[in-house]
Amino acid sequence: MSSAIASRAPQRRVPRFGGFNGTLLGLEVRRLTRNRRTMIFSVVLPVVFFLLFGTGKAYSLRSAGPHGNWAASIMISMALYGAMLSTTAGGAMVATERSQGWSRQLRLTPLTPAAYIVVKVLVAMLLGAVSVAVTYAAGGFTQAHMDGPLWVETALIAWVGSLVFAAFGVFMGYLLPSENVMQILGPGLALLAFLGGLFTPLDQLGSTFQTIAKFTPMYGLSELAHAPIAGTGPGWTAVVNVVFWLALFAGGAAWRFRRDTARV
Repeated sequence: MSSAIASRAPQRRVPRFGGFNGTLLGLEVRRLTRNRRTMIFSVVLPVVFFLLFGTGKAYSLRSAGPHGNWAASIMISMALYGAMLSTTAGGAMVATERSQGWSRQLRLTPLTPAAYIVVKVLVAMLLGAVSVAVTYAAGGFTQAHMDGPLWVETALIAWVGSLVFAAFGVFMGYLLPSENVMQILGPGLALLAFLGGLFTPLDQLGSTFQTIAKFTPMYGLSELAHAPIAGTGPGWTAVVNVVFWLALFAGGAAWRFRRDTARV
């Protein structure tokens, strides 16, 4: 009897694209943008830092290379910093949802785990794009100057490269199941930004710091984004750095993700 009933029970079908759709993405974007703390630190703070340290200074209009001035270089640094904060915060949203039990509820829906992760990464990248765009707008209306095509090129490098920190955010979100995950990560992100040369050019630091910086996640991305102004190639070290950290964080996120989904 039980086998007959089971055979007549409707089979649960996985929806197209694993349940991913524009409505879900829109809801996730609205949830993130309602977090005032995240928006202030990810979008407003980089602009404030740029205005404080990149404009109105004696060095602002000086050349930082053949294709731009120091105001533009600092603008790129602050856009990278904002993208790093934004994408990390967007990815780390999984920590809040896990601590509140929301991720367990989602597992009862047709939404597949892979689609869930894709949504988180896309939301993180959207917020990163906003942060970069706002910082570049502030630079465009003030003293930042660089060759026309470089505005698009450097912005794209900053935004696409921040995928490294979107993966980092998801990884930390599964590793640190806490509602205050960004308060834990914030000081570490500031340190990574410093070691990546976003706050102080690495050539102004000692050789020890320059050596350590090459092994940190922000180094390669910073080198890639600033190279167009200097008119030189970023070098293979920067490319390897970005690829390595992206693979490490994405692999770590996949590992923790599989362990988490195996619990239910």
